[in-house]
Amino acid sequence: MDRTVQQEGSTAADTRRRIVAIVGASSGNLVEWFDFYIYAFCAIYFASAFFPNGNPTIQLLKTAGVFAAGFLMRPIGGWLFGRIADTRGRKTGMMTSVLMMCGGSLLIAVLPTYAAIGAAAPALLLFARLVQGLSVGGEYGTSATYMSEVALKGRRGFFASFQYVTLIGGQLLAVLVLVILQQFLTNYQLKSWGWRIPFVLGACAAVVAWYLRRSLNETSTTDSRHHKDAGTLAGLMKHKRAFMTVIGFTAGGSLMFYTFTTYMQKYLVNTAGMNARTASGIMTIALLVYMLMQPLFGALSDKIGRRTSMIWFGALATLSTVPILHALANITNAYAAFGLVMLELAVISLYTSIGGLIKAEMFPIEVRALAVGLSYALGNAIFGGSAEFVALELKSIGRESTFYWYVTVLCAVALIVAIWMPDPSKEGYLRD
Repeated sequence: MDRTVQQEGSTAADTRRRIVAIVGASSGNLVEWFDFYIYAFCAIYFASAFFPNGNPTIQLLKTAGVFAAGFLMRPIGGWLFGRIADTRGRKTGMMTSVLMMCGGSLLIAVLPTYAAIGAAAPALLLFARLVQGLSVGGEYGTSATYMSEVALKGRRGFFASFQYVTLIGGQLLAVLVLVILQQFLTNYQLKSWGWRIPFVLGACAAVVAWYLRRSLNETSTTDSRHHKDAGTLAGLMKHKRAFMTVIGFTAGGSLMFYTFTTYMQKYLVNTAGMNARTASGIMTIALLVYMLMQPLFGALSDKIGRRTSMIWFGALATLSTVPILHALANITNAYAAFGLVMLELAVISLYTSIGGLIKAEMFPIEVRALAVGLSYALGNAIFGGSAEFVALELKSIGRESTFYWYVTVLCAVALIVAIWMPDPSKEGYLRD
């Protein structure tokens, strides 16, 4: 009797410890993505301070170029922090990445303008974004690996889904902060100094996340960190099939994610002709619901298996992308638009809820963080990060529908890869 009570108490304590670890890891993820996306949302206010050209479009294009440079740093960040996490520990990798994001945000917050230091201002802005891109490129792999390893057996899909809950939450929080500032500050105040406030908040939040992560337990082992293959590309290449598999479904998954989240607001305005305020409202509510859906789809994967979830994602995305994008192009009713966007976000949730977990399950502990971070960063930077550029470029030459088929083809690739791969929840390295 006493032993049973003791075991139950131990199990309860272990569950609480794991939940605290998930919160600590995901809090940093929230801060990382808030800091990364607040740049895009505030660019309209600080563009002229760093690029003093009379044409607002040119100013925004230059700030967008600096934003894109952050994506180019992600593969380097995936490699660097993957190596750190595999050789020094997941905790060290996560603490370092969030501190680096803090430094990047703080630098942007205090940067002198072009009027004060000339060309050094945009150069320093670019440097800060490269630092942030490096940080967020490393954050995904280390946090996904840690959350997968610390999650309860049999419920890994549910717990690991909180990575995308906080990823989407970071975007929503960035929007919310800007909306609040717009209520209290004039347009002149936002352009002169108000745009700096979100970056200060992001830097402070990163310090809090660092403090929370400092108390986390390490999930890697001494043996794994000293393994001859730990954090090496040579060790990773021993698992080429798994690596190419991950890139294969990340390409389709990331492209779908960026198409129906960050690009969709512009699509509803530029293609459907919807009012910008209405489109913003639709996407804000859609992202909130999408965020709340992640644990449900993560729990579903615990029941039906990760491979089955990926097959359903690939099949439904392949069949639905073209008709839904065509329907949205001619939509006039806001509620109908919201319904169609949510339908596709539900399909994408089959992938995003387990995106980090399914990658982690496919690699051994000594190269897991490197494999997850680098494969995701490559697929995301090449296909996900370029989604908006490809869509707008094809639209500019009158071939917008070609983009629909481009997304569909990559989703079909994800389907083929999912059918071809073994079920990592049954045959992988983190079996329940």
